[in-house]
Amino acid sequence: MITDRVLLLANSLTFWLVPVVTNLIFMRMMIIYRTRSNLIRLLTVCCVLLVLSACNGTREDRLVEREAHVHARESELVTLFAELVAQKKSLEDQSTSTHSDKTGKNPDSQQSDCLPTVNSAFFTKTDAGSQQIKNKIVFGSLEYVYLDPPGLEFSARIDTGARTSSLNAMTLMEFERDGKPYVRFTLKNPQTGEMMEITRRLRRHVKIKERGDREAQQRPVVRMRVTLGSINELIDFTLENRSKFKHQVLIGRNLLRDLAIVDVSQRYMTKVDGIMPPVDTTKQ
Repeated sequence: MITDRVLLLANSLTFWLVPVVTNLIFMRMMIIYRTRSNLIRLLTVCCVLLVLSACNGTREDRLVEREAHVHARESELVTLFAELVAQKKSLEDQSTSTHSDKTGKNPDSQQSDCLPTVNSAFFTKTDAGSQQIKNKIVFGSLEYVYLDPPGLEFSARIDTGARTSSLNAMTLMEFERDGKPYVRFTLKNPQTGEMMEITRRLRRHVKIKERGDREAQQRPVVRMRVTLGSINELIDFTLENRSKFKHQVLIGRNLLRDLAIVDVSQRYMTKVDGIMPPVDTTKQ
């Protein structure tokens, strides 16, 4: 009887213990597997973070390198710009000093931007009675010009400091004709001293600020044909009262640019070629 009970008890324990032990073993194995899987994932994440940090470090190094290169280029450009400004100022001072030594103060100048001046030692004579340098005509500080209208020859100052040529106008009167603006002004005949009346089409007005004036003056602009040496061009003239100046005509850069060079040490180097007969002064 005892043996039967012991066997029955053993069978019962075996029946209940085997599933429990099996479950425990299985749960243990699952815990170990999950721990290993998490460990592998953790290692993978760490490797990825290390790679990303290395890439970011390399990219930051490249950005720092590029920024340093840009700063270096900026410094070089600033230095080069300062050198160019200093060189320009030196050339302007040298040109002003040379111009002042040769001609003295020039009240006819409107602006300081000048064409190059040259030495007469480099001149070459031409058949037209003028001189040339590198296919450019050389003029002196004073030259005879032919204006049409009025169809007369005038003594003119050649001024590379003036942007636009200027003409003496004793009196000015603006009016309209057929709905178009015109201007009537008087000019002194250089041969007889008589006053001549000229009417021209008014092209526009320009503001010019002279030395010592706080406000710019508005001046009318007309177009006239001028002959200077072998140059014959239709150019703009600003009209102003030049009675305080010795010369009624001032020739500026709008005629000289790309065509002529001025030697301020010379005067009346050319003669007027191909003079045309005077035309009606009321034409445009």
